[in-house]
Formats: sequence, structure tokens, C-alpha cells
Amino acid sequence: MNIGEVLERLRPDFPGVTIPKIRFLEAEGLIKPERTPAGYRKFTGADVDRLRYILTMQRDHYLPLKVIGEHLDAIDRGLEPPPIESVVPTVPRVSLAADGLPSTQSFSRTDDVRLSRKELLKIAEVEEPLLDQLEQFGLIVPRTGTGHYDTDALVIATTARELAAYGFEPRHLRAFKTAADREVGLVEQVVAPHKRGRDAAAKARAEETVSEIAALSVRLHATLVKAGLRSS
Repeated sequence: MNIGEVLERLRPDFPGVTIPKIRFLEAEGLIKPERTPAGYRKFTGADVDRLRYILTMQRDHYLPLKVIGEHLDAIDRGLEPPPIESVVPTVPRVSLAADGLPSTQSFSRTDDVRLSRKELLKIAEVEEPLLDQLEQFGLIVPRTGTGHYDTDALVIATTARELAAYGFEPRHLRAFKTAADREVGLVEQVVAPHKRGRDAAAKARAEETVSEIAALSVRLHATLVKAGLRSS
């Protein structure tokens, strides 16, 4: 996107934002859009999300740019920024999605958390044999080419440890993996036509569609399991 297109995306939520404002934030080092050989700025979806974060922190929490910069640095390093005390009443997180289930945003999340095997074992509080079995059954797969583990691996390992307390072993969890693979196949089948577009806008729409369908499928799956258990 060029800077004008970025402005169009931001203005519905931030009417006061201007091109000079965006340039100022760039000059402050808070955003770093790419430059074409001719020197024109080219913004990605991640740049727009970053701008939304900056503008939200300024508008809703009155944070100075220096503090916002520290938050962004933490995010860039795969860390969580410090919690912000809201100045207005807020809706509990559990109310933001049906039954507190994963939202669309959780499926579009991208992070750069990279954990070594030793770090994964320590943070997830799992023993080496359990991680070996989770990998054996394809529940956890290290990143190709790096051998590091991401946030999903951490959540899976932690959840497997918690389920182990109820007698679940990794071999039992293969059923969950099989069910997930089927859901992935259905989502990919529906989204396949959208992915054929070659322009950036088509690809962005495809990614948004994947996130929305994935969140809905998980909501349906979880609710069906809950309903089934209640009727049993």
C-alpha cells in the first residue's frame, strides 16, 4: 500500500490521522515502511496494524511516544507489552467471543517467538519423553530450517501436560490432530478460489477469510463437544 491507501484504512477509526502524522511517526522510528527504488513508501498490513496500535495507545491511554516505542520493541522481540490500565470501563475478554472461544484475531496472529528445545521444555514444564512423543505423533513440529519452536508449540505442549494429569497420553491426542486436519482441509477447500488472485489485495482477503472461517469452525467444534457432553 502507498501512504494514501494506509490513510484510507485508518481514517474510519482515527479521523484525525494525516499523512504528515504518519511521516512523523516514521521519523520517530516507530514504523519502518519499505522504500521502492524511487524512494516511495510501501506499507504492509503489519505496518498498518502497528500504526493502529500507536494511535490507539495515544488516543485511549495517552501514552507518550517513548513509552509506545518501548512497547513496540517488546512486541518485535516476541514479548508481551506491559498491561495498560484502561481509563474507561471495558468489556471482559471472555465476552468478546462466544464462550471465550478463539477469535478471528487469534488465527491471524503472527509472532516471532522462537524457542529452543531446552526453553520449550522449561517454559511448558514438560519432560523430554513427553515432547518426544508429541513430535512422534505429529502434534508438535519445529520450524523448518531453524529447529526452533513457536507459540503454537508452546500451547500444545502445555495443554498436553495438563491433559496428562487426567490420563491422556500423546497417542490419545492423535484423535484431536486428525479432527484438526479434517477441519483444515475443509477451510482450505473453501478458500482455494480466493488464493488464486495474484494481487496483494486478493491475498489479504484470502488471509482474512481463512481467519474468519477457522474461528467459526473452532467455535462450532467446541460447542458441539460441549453440547454432546451435556446430553450424555
